[in-house]
Amino acid sequence: MKKIEAVIRHFRLEDVKNALTEQGLQGMTITEVRGFGRQKGHTEMYRGTEYAVDFVPKIKIEVVVPDDRLRVIIDTILRTAQTGQIGDGKIFVSSLDEVIRIRTGETGGDAI
Repeated sequence: MKKIEAVIRHFRLEDVKNALTEQGLQGMTITEVRGFGRQKGHTEMYRGTEYAVDFVPKIKIEVVVPDDRLRVIIDTILRTAQTGQIGDGKIFVSSLDEVIRIRTGETGGDAI
């Protein structure tokens, strides 16, 4: 099993969620996060005063998938989250040793 963490732009969330649901994904966790990468933030004007926004707001999507579904889910996220501009985000993939459903005690793939 793999855990995919995708950090994407806010306005792409609905498209990514719908595309992942169409691929049969049954659950995901969404978190509002802030950070910076190569774009290093930006400046904004508020009431006539310019100020720096060092940490850009993003959305982090976390999903757990079986190994055989990994490439399909990554490709779906890439296709739907990409705008072609700096700041589109990142995808991180890590291995999971165990997954346990708290309600039933199921483990492994049955717990997903």
